[in-house]
Parts: sequence; structure tokens; C-alpha cells
Amino acid sequence: MTDVMSRVRANLRQLYFGSSTTSQVWRYGLLVFDVLTIAYFVIAPFLEPEPVHFKVDYTLAVLLTLDYVARMIASAHPGRYVLTFTSAADIVVIVSLIIPAFFENLAFLRVVRMMRLMRSYHLLRELRETSRWFRQNEEILHSTVNLFVFIFVVTAIVYVVEVDRNAGINNYLDALYFTVTTLTTTGFGDITMTDSIGRLMTVCIMIFGVALFLRLVQTIFRPTKALFPCPECGLKRHDPDAVYCKHCGNVVNIPTDGDWS
Repeated sequence: MTDVMSRVRANLRQLYFGSSTTSQVWRYGLLVFDVLTIAYFVIAPFLEPEPVHFKVDYTLAVLLTLDYVARMIASAHPGRYVLTFTSAADIVVIVSLIIPAFFENLAFLRVVRMMRLMRSYHLLRELRETSRWFRQNEEILHSTVNLFVFIFVVTAIVYVVEVDRNAGINNYLDALYFTVTTLTTTGFGDITMTDSIGRLMTVCIMIFGVALFLRLVQTIFRPTKALFPCPECGLKRHDPDAVYCKHCGNVVNIPTDGDWS
């Protein structure tokens, strides 16, 4: 039995961490699967619950469980893997997919599955190792993912807290609309918080969210900078075609492939 488990673990480690063609194809397949599940969980709250959606949920629960167990076995330290935040997020998502089979399908369960967005950071790590284009645009893409995750997680919280309290929030789209108008400080006023919990939550969104939102948007739309520490003053961010450091005037020899397009 021990030999069988050892062989299984070795094969799984090869699939998840190996450098063979089969391993790379397997990991790309997992990337596609992660992207599709994330897209489904983002879209699902906007859809009316139908029997076919429950079938999709149960199928995803089986696939996610198999992937979770395989990752745990392949991990160098399975005990530590179980304690990671990504692992906890996956468990919550799997449970949220299974619970409706035994209890009433509570509205917030479909929103809790937004924790699958945490898997997007795993996608970034994988792409960093395999894509040159990604490495060149990593900062912009990372900020985009952070912004995407932040908006939808905050929206999920707003929806869960207010769907039964606030007459203006009847579905996930209403919660998303309120979140974006609050983060952008637009504040149309057509949806307002009428209870103490909602108002406190709105204050937290405005204090912590607006600054983070603006910072992430700024990072996405500002010109791409080359990361190269100046040997004189240590400034790391320079224009891609910079010859001199803007801070100290020292010559910087930024490595280039000769194409800034």
C-alpha cells in the first residue's frame, strides 16, 4: 500500500511540478479549467437558479475536490498546504457547491463561490514562468487581477449583508452597481444604505476601498515602466528608453531586446 501511494504521489508531483511536455500540457489544462470556473462563478450570480445550474455545480464540486486532493498529495508538505489561504478558499467553494443538495439553496452560497477568484493569483504565478509577454506586462496584469478580485469580493459582501435588508438591492447586479458607484465616489443616491450595518460597511468601503481602487486603476493605466535598480541611488522604475536616472542623473544601462512597441 505504501509503495502504491508513493508511486501515485510521484506521478502527481511530476504532473503538477515536472518539466516534461505532458506536465506542461496538464498545467495549461488546469489553467484553462481555473479560468472557466472563475468565469462561471462571476457570471452565475446574475443568472436565475435553474436545475441545469445545480448539475453544473455538482460536477464542478467533484472536479474541484479531485484537483484539491491531487494538489494536497503532490505537495511537499500536505499538512502545510491544507493550512494555506488558497486551500481554505477552495474548501469553502467546494462546500458551497455541495450544500444545496442537502439544504435549501441559500442565496449567499452562490456569492461565497467568489472566493474561487483567489485562484487567479495561482494563474499569475504559472503565467510568470511560461509567458515572456506576461513578464513584460506583469505589473499591469497583477493590478488588473487585484482590482477585479477586490470589486467582486466587496460586491459579494454587500450582497450577502444587504439582500434581505435593503429594498434597493434585489440581486447581485444591484450590489455590483452600488459597489462601483461607491468606489468611484459617484454616489448617484438611487441605492442607499438604510440600516446601521449597511452604513458602517459603506464607511469601510469608502475609507479603505476608494484609496485602493484609485491606486489600482492608476497602476493599470499609467505608462509601463522598466524595472532596473539604478546603481547610484537605487531607483527601480524608469522609462523603458531611459538613458539617465531621473532621480540622480546617473547613466542606467537597462537591458533591452531592442523592441519597445
